[in-house]
Amino acid sequence: MFIIFLIGTAGSGKSLLTASLTNWLKTQKQDVIAVSLDPGAFTLPYTPDVDVRDFISVEGIMEKYRLGPNGALVMAADLIAEEAERLGREIESQKPDVVIVDTPGQMELFAFRASGPYIAKELTKEPKAVVYLFDSVFSADPLNYVSNLFLSAALYNRFFIPQTHVLSKCDLLSPKDLDFIVDWSANPKKLETAIEDRLSGMRRLLSRDMMHVIHRLGLRFLLTPVSAKTYEGLINLNATLERIFTGGDKFTY
Repeated sequence: MFIIFLIGTAGSGKSLLTASLTNWLKTQKQDVIAVSLDPGAFTLPYTPDVDVRDFISVEGIMEKYRLGPNGALVMAADLIAEEAERLGREIESQKPDVVIVDTPGQMELFAFRASGPYIAKELTKEPKAVVYLFDSVFSADPLNYVSNLFLSAALYNRFFIPQTHVLSKCDLLSPKDLDFIVDWSANPKKLETAIEDRLSGMRRLLSRDMMHVIHRLGLRFLLTPVSAKTYEGLINLNATLERIFTGGDKFTY
């Protein structure tokens, strides 16, 4: 059994990719289930096989502790850690080959609280990987792209499990714009040229220095363009994940 966590900023397409990747893997004769760890989700584009909302109610937390929506979401994210063992039993009882985990819409609730790495570790003891989503529209600007690099590096530092990266919602950009962003991920010199050409002043200096720091760390952030609507790129994403799980090393793709 392999566990795949989909993580990204709000609106980057985690839930839709969960739905599409789950459906696509089923067409490939994989025994796959979808898990929702988002206690604040009102609707989802898929039916979770395991749903944290069965155990934790944001509305109930608001009423019991007299919290607003944001405070209740923070408390709910921490309470998931107490349910990690029970969620893990539900997952294992279904005996899947692959588990796709849709994490909370607000990335910080899972990635940057103590409960997130704990849940990722304790959910099951099976091999795990993270798929980090670069929102294609957001990442078309070099400054935003570099910001995403930092978030991705911080995520790897938090979880320290194999990690790969997708350029989500690639159907929203032209092939030319997609090629530019993918080239940035493969060739730091091209990213630095884009920073010099398209940014100015302090934005240029900060982006260039941040980029240099990231690449001095020796981390790789190669992007796979993926569309959850058209299924473009899913075969390439699956191939990368298979390499991660068969290799078993701690690294980023």
